[in-house]
This record gives sequence, C-alpha cells and structure tokens, in this order.
Amino acid sequence: MNTLSRRHFLALSSIATASALILPNHSQAKGLKEILSGQSGLVTGLPKPLRHQSIPNFLSAEQLTPHFNAHYKGALRGYLAADEKIQSGSLIANGAYGATQRARAHKSNSVLLHELYFFGMTLTSNTPSLNLRTAIEKRFGSMEKWANDFQACATSASGWAVLALHTLNGKLYNVVCDKHADGLPWMSTPLIALDVYEHAYYVDYKNNKADYIKKFMPHIDWNIVSRTYQLTINS
Repeated sequence: MNTLSRRHFLALSSIATASALILPNHSQAKGLKEILSGQSGLVTGLPKPLRHQSIPNFLSAEQLTPHFNAHYKGALRGYLAADEKIQSGSLIANGAYGATQRARAHKSNSVLLHELYFFGMTLTSNTPSLNLRTAIEKRFGSMEKWANDFQACATSASGWAVLALHTLNGKLYNVVCDKHADGLPWMSTPLIALDVYEHAYYVDYKNNKADYIKKFMPHIDWNIVSRTYQLTINS
C-alpha cells in the first residue's frame, strides 16, 4: 500500500468508526439540519418543539403528543444521562460501562430517528425534486416501486423503516431497522424515517399497522427530503 492510499484508507477507517452511531459527519449534518428544521436535541441538549400537534386524517393529537413526550424526549434524557456518565470516566473500571455505551448509542439514534419522523411529515402532500425523483427511479425502477418496497420494509420491521443515502457509493437504500442501534449501513444519511413501533400508531389504528403505513406515505415532506438529499450529495 503506497503512502497516499494508506492515508486514504486510514481516513476512511476513522470516519467509519465514528459512524457507529447514526450521528452524521460534517457533510451529512448539513443535510440533516434541513430535515430537522434547526439544530437537533443531540446538539442543544434540549428537545425540539413538536412540529404538528395533529395531522388531519392521519394522526391525532392523542397519538402524537404522548409519543413525542415519552419516546422522543425520553430518549434525549437517556442519551444525555448516558453520555454524562461515560464522559466522567467513572465507569471504565465498572461492569456497567459496556451497557452504558450501548445505551448511549441506542438513545442517541432514537433521538435522531424520532426527529426525522416528527419533523419529516407534512400536512399537505408534495413531491420530490427532479434530482431526487431521478435518483429513486434509477435505483428502484419507478416511484411506485420505491413506495412498494418502502412499505414492505415498514410492514416487516418491528421498529423503523428508513430511506437512506450511502455517502460512499451514492446508492439509495430502503432499510429495515428493528432496533435503534441496528440496521443502517455506516456512512449513510437517513432521509425518511417511519416509526412502526406499536406505540407510534396504536391509539389511532389499534392493530391496523398496514393502514397506518399506507396513510403515512402522502405525508412525507418531500421538500425537506429533497433538500437533504441535494445538500448531502453536494457535500
């Protein structure tokens, strides 16, 4: 391995290691700030306000508010607590160190995915940009085939369905993510996240997960997703 290729390899290795959390690198963060409409709770330490109190014909306030308060705000509190313990250095010789490390990854990813979910929905339907539509059609064959594949991911998942852009190969992936710390390829930017844990829909849909997934699709905020996609590929 020559000097240049070795340096390149080491640089890529360090980036991949840092990506063990879904936390974005600098170029990815540009796009994610768009979809999160400002700074994440992972940056400020404070929960973002709920974007929509309800989404007519999709999610009621009785569904959205408890989900937001318990699972988004709760995940942020859990992340901050775990991070503080690890940063203090007091757990290194403690049997709880590994569990706290795993909890930090789990909770931080939960914060990010919930922000993508809550702030990536719109009250009125819109469409993807030409560049994003072209990329989806090239990868999946058509928008309809992409939507069918994404809904199949959501149906089979017990946690999340995610559309992600891999920043190394430039490919789009629909991903099944059953746990917050599993599923997404390293160095990928999540563009759309659909929460399919039962707590996300049970108040409004009971056991009718399929109807919840179907009704989510027209509420994807493609304006935000398109900006995130463009910023990511331009970085």
